Amino acid sequence: MSEKNKFSGCPATGIGSMPGGDAREAAKTVTGSFADGQGMPHLAELPARGPGADMIGRTIGMLVELYGHVEPSGWRISDRPGRDTRRARSWLGEDLDALEEFTQGYEGLLKVQAVGPWTLAAALELRGGEAMLADAGACRDLAGSLAEGLRAHLAEVRRRMPGAEVVLQLDEPSLTAVLLGRVRSASGYRTYRAVDRQVVESALRDTLAVVGEDGTAIVHSCAPEVPFALLRRAGAAGISFDFSLLTEREEEAIGEAVEGGTQLFLGVVPSTDAATTALSDPGGSVMGVRTLWSRLGLNPGTLAESVTVTPSCGLAGASPAYARAALAHSARAARSLADNPE
Repeated sequence: MSEKNKFSGCPATGIGSMPGGDAREAAKTVTGSFADGQGMPHLAELPARGPGADMIGRTIGMLVELYGHVEPSGWRISDRPGRDTRRARSWLGEDLDALEEFTQGYEGLLKVQAVGPWTLAAALELRGGEAMLADAGACRDLAGSLAEGLRAHLAEVRRRMPGAEVVLQLDEPSLTAVLLGRVRSASGYRTYRAVDRQVVESALRDTLAVVGEDGTAIVHSCAPEVPFALLRRAGAAGISFDFSLLTEREEEAIGEAVEGGTQLFLGVVPSTDAATTALSDPGGSVMGVRTLWSRLGLNPGTLAESVTVTPSCGLAGASPAYARAALAHSARAARSLADNPE
């Protein structure tokens, strides 16, 4: 089966985070929005619950033999699992319980998310307060711990939802900053040295490989200047990004990705209530995608199989009503793209 075909039943999906703190309500919304082939349900994240439910804290809770606790400046390495780590693991279990309840008998693609090794290294502090990014050895240890934890997490999801084909999404919004030396130090007066691209690519490749030979992994970034070619070389079967941040400089890389079979998860639906009027026209939401395809000389007939429609980023900052509307609109926009590719 080609990587393209793996996503053939995935016209739309969400990014990850949802508003509020009710795990059952979030799972009901996500699974209901993408029922009957409308898209790919995902494991909702509810950061409004507090530290441990945020994407960094949730992923720290998955680490093996590495632990974290919350300081005023953010998450910091710990010697043993404390209250914050236990809370992160408890909330993850609660979210899995809810998703399992609403996916009984489900067969199809199902997405789970975790923070990738480089965004995690930029966010997690060493004991002295500097980011793990400052220590190459610590970064290697972190990536290894993350890979081991993700294997266990994926095994648990597959056990709970045996009919699902689990897709792993690595969230890497800090990746470009890591590559370009833009991550600020604890003092804020300097930036950490850029990490060698080969080192970055190697760690990503090892992390993405945890899905196994038959598994599927994608990478998401809602930051500008997504390194498309690097992510493809690292083994990402799909790349998820905010379509509004795309520039002409990246269009050639987009064309190469499509022709190489990489699935594009295009964030075309606004992720906050500020743009409610944008939800009035599903066809209008994907007009820019059609225009891009035409400009690149790509076959319009490949749109439906190459593109998955998503919100521009997570929906944690939206109202519950808007979050529901945005997911439903993503599915409608995807149908519009399939029905009218030109």
